[in-house]
Amino acid sequence: MTSHADARARLLELIKELAVVRGKVTLSSGKEADYYIDLRRVTLHHEASRLVGEVMLQLLDDAGVEFETAGGLTMGADPVGTALMHAAAAQDRAVDAFVVRKAQKSYGMGRQVEGPGVEGRDVVVLEDTSTTGGSALTAVEGVRNAGGNVKAVAVIVDRDTGAKERIEAEAGVPYLFAFGLDELGL
Repeated sequence: MTSHADARARLLELIKELAVVRGKVTLSSGKEADYYIDLRRVTLHHEASRLVGEVMLQLLDDAGVEFETAGGLTMGADPVGTALMHAAAAQDRAVDAFVVRKAQKSYGMGRQVEGPGVEGRDVVVLEDTSTTGGSALTAVEGVRNAGGNVKAVAVIVDRDTGAKERIEAEAGVPYLFAFGLDELGL
């Protein structure tokens, strides 16, 4: 296991190298930007995935957030939750991961939150990056409807476009992020 400072520095390098795409794009929020941060190029990367888990786990530990399971809205949060689960396992900690569907299933067991149950458990909602906070808020609502106790929302990269303020106001939980735009040089 690498030191936290080394893991964080290397992850930042990989985000800059792999995830930052320059050019006009329309974000999932509908807003336009002159760059795009495609964090799936990082969260699904053989080296970076491990670092994502380590950095996000340390971020939550440093903030004193206690939780038993972590995940968020499919698809951006899926590899983040899995990476965090594996990082915790490497420290002999039992942290489960879960996936929140955009809408509750109308078939099968009709669940919106998949994986080990969140009912009665302390939960962290994850996201790779957030612009308006909409995806994270959808996940928070789904987890709360399933009986989970949301302790925080944590993202890898904060775009500094109001997600923190909106999530803290509407969900009433801390919003944590590993990297800000300033660190990415954006």
